[in-house]
Amino acid sequence: MVLSRRNFLSLAGISITTGVAAVSLKNYYTRVANGQTTETEKFGKLISDPNGILDLPKGWQYQVISQVGKSMSDGTSVPTSFDGMAAFPGENGQIILIRNHELSPHEFPGVIASKEHKYDHLSQGGTTTLIINKNRTLAQEFVSLAGTNRNCAGGATPWHSWISCEEEISTPQLNSQENPDNVSVKHGYNFEVSSQSKIAKPIALTAMGRFRHEAIAVDPSTGYIYQTEDQNDSCFYRFRPRQPGNLQAGGILEALVIEEMPSIDTSKNYPLNQPKSVKWVQIENVDPDDDTLRYEAQKKGAAIFKRGEGICLAKGEFYFTCTSGGNAEKGQIFRYNPAKETISLFVESPGAEILDYPDNLTLAPFGDLIVCEDGAGEQFLIGVTPQGECYRLARNAYNNSEFAGVCFSPDGQTMFVNIYSPGLTLAIWADWPKVTGA
Repeated sequence: MVLSRRNFLSLAGISITTGVAAVSLKNYYTRVANGQTTETEKFGKLISDPNGILDLPKGWQYQVISQVGKSMSDGTSVPTSFDGMAAFPGENGQIILIRNHELSPHEFPGVIASKEHKYDHLSQGGTTTLIINKNRTLAQEFVSLAGTNRNCAGGATPWHSWISCEEEISTPQLNSQENPDNVSVKHGYNFEVSSQSKIAKPIALTAMGRFRHEAIAVDPSTGYIYQTEDQNDSCFYRFRPRQPGNLQAGGILEALVIEEMPSIDTSKNYPLNQPKSVKWVQIENVDPDDDTLRYEAQKKGAAIFKRGEGICLAKGEFYFTCTSGGNAEKGQIFRYNPAKETISLFVESPGAEILDYPDNLTLAPFGDLIVCEDGAGEQFLIGVTPQGECYRLARNAYNNSEFAGVCFSPDGQTMFVNIYSPGLTLAIWADWPKVTGA
């Protein structure tokens, strides 16, 4: 049979709720093959957009608030490659968006800033900040971080800053005319960007580790920061700052170990919804010369995840995606519980028609996870219910570029998302339900 993308990942008779034993993946796939499925269109079918940009459920609206190449308030042009993003409260009801630009040294249009405001004058990546009015129109737009390398995702902090993550550790090697001072600058770090100020001189947060960073999420109760890594053999990390809220003061970097499965590769034949106890091992060499940090972690028993990407906090638990993990190699979503110190596989895609390369994700006001796809062909925003059921929420009708940077305004009334290339930022709204405590 041909599976609809609206099919649940929880098939008829399969519960993925915490505390209920999950059916084995083998049995699960057997049920799929036998057509034992249920379907959902939680918000109704997607309506074709006459403007050819974004298909949404009936009654949902959107508008483009930023586009690559447009002139910004600081006189520079909007860079390309829109990636991770977060929303913060501004003055008088305004919304502040900070947006990553995942650019390598030879990619243009890049993030433009004066040399004193760039971490590395050879690099094109960074962030831009958007000030959005109450009516969802753009008030200001300007560069807020420059000179970094492939800023992929990141995450918001409780103290209203954005941690922008470099997904590349290589040092730009350009010719002597482009680099007359023969400067060699290391990359592969996190950078903090204030939501309340304009561009400042970037400072690499070296204590958080040098690796192919993807995204972060902060536990507000402890100040601990959880980090994902985009590698086929990545690890899952925890940073314990010496001074919560002051990341430049340093701290301790650790990697997650599944106690009964040391050094396990979680990408194949991993059991659904079976919480496993974890512990953390300390990383000694947090700033290696080469991309070897994960090897130290794995020698100490750290679990291996296939392309860790987006992460978010939802009801006291951290959900993170593994873009190409799973038996079908189409994606997994893991759930880490810091109170119980357990980890479990929450969702695994049986095929691209259900979920195709999950990337950035966030928690919606109506209690579901919203996941950006980064697969082949058509790209969707996928909703995932607390029971692990998947449904499509929006379709990129503009092109086949990935969705990225999905987030909600502080009041929960507006969803923002990027079409990665060539670069569009969209505001989406509807009369969606609210879940208390979500």
